Amino acid sequence: MRALVVYESMYGNTHAVAINIAAGLGARYEVALVPVARATHELVAAADLIVVGGPTHMHGMSSPASRRKAVETASKQGSGLTLDPDANGEGLHGWLDDLGASHALAASFDTRLRGVAALTGRASQGIGRVLKRHGYRLVVPPESFLVTTDNTLLDGEATRARSWGAVIGVAASNAVMHYA
Repeated sequence: MRALVVYESMYGNTHAVAINIAAGLGARYEVALVPVARATHELVAAADLIVVGGPTHMHGMSSPASRRKAVETASKQGSGLTLDPDANGEGLHGWLDDLGASHALAASFDTRLRGVAALTGRASQGIGRVLKRHGYRLVVPPESFLVTTDNTLLDGEATRARSWGAVIGVAASNAVMHYA
């Protein structure tokens, strides 16, 4: 079975989480990991499971304006921020709008600041809603991975992402057996 992990990352945290999710899925799936700008319709169509994630911007999914702001922030002298190599590509919002219908299995994740989700927002919930609108079946609830105010993953989050990837693999395999 094939899994596709699609991510949007501005400063590298979501990319790091996606790498670990893909590693966790690798025990059960043949996994392709791609930034959203390279997530073609062909790759999506070939996957039995897609896992989609991005950073939380302004309480939800990124927008063209929030992505521009992230680039501006990183370019300021002394910001300490480095743009992810694929940060200048397409964002998740536009990609999801163009996704098309499917009956494949899916999961959604985000990175967000540590704190109460009602205050920080959660892009993963919006990603999950859009996936469901396109006919995808979520096999696990949306998940958040936490980032510090210094823009680094909290200790243990990479390991937790790897474990969550393994959980997705089990849940998706069980869903396939249930619907077979």
